[in-house]
Amino acid sequence: MSLIRPFRAIRYNTVPESDITSRLSPPYDILDQPAKQGLLARDSRNFVAVDLPHTPPKAAGPPAAYYRARDTLQSWLTDETLIRDDPASIYVYHQHYRHAGTEFVRRMFFATLQLEAIGTGSVFPHEQTFGGPKEDRLALMKATAANLSPIFGLYQDPKREVNSRLERAIASQPLAHGRLDDVDNKLWAQSDPGVVREVAELMADRPTFIADGHHRYSTALMYRDWLTAERGPLPENHPANFVLCVFCAMDDPGLLILPTHRLVPGVGVPADLFRADDALVVTELAATEPDAAVRELARLGPQAVGFRSHEADRYLALTPASSDLLDRLAPDRSLAWRALGLSFLHAYVFDRIVTPKLCGGASPAIRYIQSAADAVELARTTAGSAFLLQATTMAELRDVCQAGDLMPPKSTYFYPKLANGLVIHSLTDD
Repeated sequence: MSLIRPFRAIRYNTVPESDITSRLSPPYDILDQPAKQGLLARDSRNFVAVDLPHTPPKAAGPPAAYYRARDTLQSWLTDETLIRDDPASIYVYHQHYRHAGTEFVRRMFFATLQLEAIGTGSVFPHEQTFGGPKEDRLALMKATAANLSPIFGLYQDPKREVNSRLERAIASQPLAHGRLDDVDNKLWAQSDPGVVREVAELMADRPTFIADGHHRYSTALMYRDWLTAERGPLPENHPANFVLCVFCAMDDPGLLILPTHRLVPGVGVPADLFRADDALVVTELAATEPDAAVRELARLGPQAVGFRSHEADRYLALTPASSDLLDRLAPDRSLAWRALGLSFLHAYVFDRIVTPKLCGGASPAIRYIQSAADAVELARTTAGSAFLLQATTMAELRDVCQAGDLMPPKSTYFYPKLANGLVIHSLTDD
């Protein structure tokens, strides 16, 4: 079961001004040093001063960096730049944004989620984690004794029961709001014991699928174990037994998954190489521009992958001649994994064709590109090849996770990114 509970958030003081635009920051793992400095130049008390003490955050930095983050957090609490709420609350979180000409609202909430070993109960990952980023986050967590940024968790709620209960109970005006990267972020606190209890009960039987923040979740487990080794067994309700999480229903109409396309620079794959492979079906697409090519893939099935070489003037689609193509190549992977277009691309197109026939047996240097147009243009300028993907569906993500498997790399881009700096979860037991 997913055990969630309210918490006493540390957050920016919104009296008298509830607009915290200048203090919000993007997720730490998409920022570099110039981007960090740009945020701080705008407002020296931007959240990035605490959340990103060391760049790049792919490995642990010098201890002094984390001590500075700790001291900054404490000084902001002392001068009431930050305050700590009382009583404990669930925090309703909305993101209003526009994508492809359509307005969306993504409805979510902050709560804390009881930690458990990943894959052993009701918390499911969807991607692999790596040691370096966890070392950085653990050093920061030890220094600040806080979850500074949340994991992003998905849950199943086709009837929208959880959001409906929360929406009925929030005030008309948000507690805090701010605009970041053309997205309006709004926050409300819900502390009514009856509402909190009902939401916790509604969530209890729903598994949590980690959409983003795998390193943060793993780091929270490491921190809990470190604290236990330092102090002995923790009380069941100790905050270190929980992790800060933004929860969003898989069925929420404002939750978008966008594709991440692949670029193989310097490798111009001739279309005839694919046409000569009996395991592939090569279809010429009528599209003349990248996004239209991506849209056309849907009519060819979920495993269809788009392709354009730097020297070509047309878009092609690659599909397996047989849907069970990967059964003998990856028998240890789940059926759900073998049905993915991304799996077909990586396990067959890249591993069986591009790598041995064009790269001398060495894996190609794949670049991951959000924009289909950018991928095609970079294929042209780098004398390479662009592979265009359909977006992963919620059903595909759920099925792979519940099969105990992991998605291929960069399989999901949840849009938009969450804003950092709305709430902090203290890991102290006071």
